[in-house]
Parts: sequence; C-alpha cells; structure tokens
Amino acid sequence: MLKINKAKWAELFAALSAQGTLYLPAEVEGKVDFTIWQEDTEVDLQATQTAKSIKNVFFPQIENLLDFKTDGLKLSVEQRMLPEEDTIAFGVRGCDVRSFEVLDKVFLKEPVDAFYKARREHCTIVSLACSAPDETCFCGTFAIDATNPDGDVTTWLVGEELFWQANTDKGRELTEKIKTLLVEGDAAGVTAQQKATKEIMAKMPLADFKVDPKIPAEQEKVFNSAIWKQLSDSCLSCCACTYVCPTCHCYDVRDFEIDNKVERFRCWDSCMCKDFTKMAAVNPRVSRLERFRQRYMHKLVYFPENNEGTFACVGCGRCLQKCPVSLNIVKVAKALGVAKDV
Repeated sequence: MLKINKAKWAELFAALSAQGTLYLPAEVEGKVDFTIWQEDTEVDLQATQTAKSIKNVFFPQIENLLDFKTDGLKLSVEQRMLPEEDTIAFGVRGCDVRSFEVLDKVFLKEPVDAFYKARREHCTIVSLACSAPDETCFCGTFAIDATNPDGDVTTWLVGEELFWQANTDKGRELTEKIKTLLVEGDAAGVTAQQKATKEIMAKMPLADFKVDPKIPAEQEKVFNSAIWKQLSDSCLSCCACTYVCPTCHCYDVRDFEIDNKVERFRCWDSCMCKDFTKMAAVNPRVSRLERFRQRYMHKLVYFPENNEGTFACVGCGRCLQKCPVSLNIVKVAKALGVAKDV
C-alpha cells in the first residue's frame, strides 16, 4: 500500500489536476461540497458527508443537448458534442460510489444515454474510507463497507497520512502518473482504523435498520397501505430530498429561445413536484399523496423489482439531514415494514 503525507497534498492535487479536471470536497460558501480544485481551494477531507453527491459530474443538473436555428424556411440542428474531457472524482465516500451502480442501471441500459456514458468512461473515481460516520448514515443496510469503499482507487486518511490503493486499470494508470509523490506505507494503521470505525458504526442509531425484503414482493399491499396518507400529510413537496439524493435521476427536457436560436437542455426534475410528467391530457399524479408514494415505491419496490433486488438507496443519510419535516426513506421503510397489510 502507498501513502502520502499531508504536507505534500497540494503537490498531489496539482498532479491529479494535470491529468484532468479534479473534483474534490471543499469548503464552498460555508458548506462542504464537491468543487473543481484550484490552488486556493479549501480542501476538506474530514467532513463525512458533502452537501450534495458527486452525481453532478456524470449527470449535470443542467445540460445543453442541441441547438436549433432557423433561416427563413430552413431549419438547422447542431448537436452538442459528447464530453471527452478526463475527470477525476476524489474523496468520494462509499455510499456515493455505490450510487453510480444504480445510475448505471438507468443510463447505460438501452437506449444508452451517450452523454452519461461518455462522462463515466472519462472519469476516474478515487474513493475515501469513512472514519467518523454521521448518526444519519446507514450504508451498511445495503451491504456497503464504508471502511473499504469501491472505486478505481481507494484511499484512507489516517492522521496526517493519506493511504492509497489502486483497484482497477484506470486506478493503476493514474497511480503510475503520480507515483513519484507516493511512498510505501505500512497498512497497520489502516487496519486499526477500519476496526475502530466498524465498532463505531455498530453503535450508531441506524445500525440495526434493515429494509424488509418482502416489501417489493408485496407490491399491491404496499401500494394500498394506509401509511401513505398518514405520512404524506406532513410533506411540503419542497423536493429537497430528491435534489440531494445521489440515486435520483428524473429529468425534464426543455427548449429555450435565445439569440435567434433555440437551445434544448435537460435539467433535474423531481417526482415530488406537482408538474412532474404533466401532459396535455392529464396529470397522472394529481395529489401530494400520489407523488409522495411514487418516490418511495420507486426506491423500495419498482427499482428492486426490475433490477435484481437492488434498492435505489445507498444509505447516505442526506434526506434525513435535509427534510424540514423529518420525512425520509428510513421512516417510510420502517412504516411499511409494520403496516403493509393495513
């Protein structure tokens, strides 16, 4: 296993940035979020959770797709080029790394989303193991090892040392390009940290939380459960849960006229929004209850039903932190587990 001392982190980030656009956790307007590294960036590798996930690198919140131009009766269409820029996502926690697998099942199925595919292929993931998880974390529910996350490269922050282990061809290629900054390190510190972190996680509030595996199989009973009315009455439809979620992938496509041309772009959308999937003839989910139910049915029933049992949640805990009325997937899953026959 390799390592690098904190005194040389600036050199490390500069070297990584030379290989492609480097995204990492940093202080941004009073919160820690992923941002593009520059020499004056206030990097923060201690924060357990960023405000938003790294999803934006692969699935941007706003993305131009093509342009239309008219010249009299002539119409020309200009397709936006597929992204070819190499990127490095550094400091990605295990829950967010797992979220890519969920997104892959959506965007890499036929018909393949070419923009998402290009960004995934051009990005190298450098994950960062957790050592001080938040009380809202429950990644273990979905068999994610926060102390040994997946990624092209896995790193561990132990004291002043950042330990480094390449896992894939992409990771080994990146490691080769910066190997002069890395030295051999004793993995004993990493092993000790992993053990200590697992002991902490075993005592956390959600350590024993499990999603009832029967929920997807009992779709009709779950759909008709009385708990949807009980829970949705408190929902504000603010959509905060969907925008911070690393696995939510709904989007809208719109046209915008500017400078004698029309730009077509897509942007994140939310199934919690009253205009979501609104059509000329009818809006399929007119009530807050229906919209609230759709979000959680998708994550706990529809997605696992169509993806070999994979739940569309990675236990990052962001929805627990951000919901202004304390509604979240844990509360819903627990309610369904005891009330699906109601």
